[in-house]
Amino acid sequence: MNPQLNLPQASLKTKSDQVWDRLRKKFVLLTPEEWVRQHFIAYLIDHLGYPEGLMASEYTLAYNGMKKRCDIVGFDSSLQPFFIVECKAPSVEISQDTFYQIARYASSLKAQMLVLTNGLNHYCARIDIKENKLIYLKEIPSFAGVRD
Repeated sequence: MNPQLNLPQASLKTKSDQVWDRLRKKFVLLTPEEWVRQHFIAYLIDHLGYPEGLMASEYTLAYNGMKKRCDIVGFDSSLQPFFIVECKAPSVEISQDTFYQIARYASSLKAQMLVLTNGLNHYCARIDIKENKLIYLKEIPSFAGVRD
């Protein structure tokens, strides 16, 4: 049984131990982290209006000579990374260290916003490149609120 999350109800397609990833267009192993990722993808698309065609899950980037993966990346209309989302299992505590880790990934991609969630708690920040700091937001903005 998967835990109740602090996100709107989502209609996810599941079969056995797999869940449909609507961005990758395939079934993937249903882990606690994947449960959060798929609910968050549904939240971004169905409730905040982010276009499915401008997002990718399990997006690979090079960081310090190593391949890393971002759970979700959203792109602007020029197809440049705009935001990244790091998803953790509900049992994983979100820490400042984790936030700074994904901030480094966001910096590498030149993304302007980052989100960290374990499905229960969600944190969002804009990256101020000029001041080299994070500006924490009270809520995750809708697509209409961030469009370029």
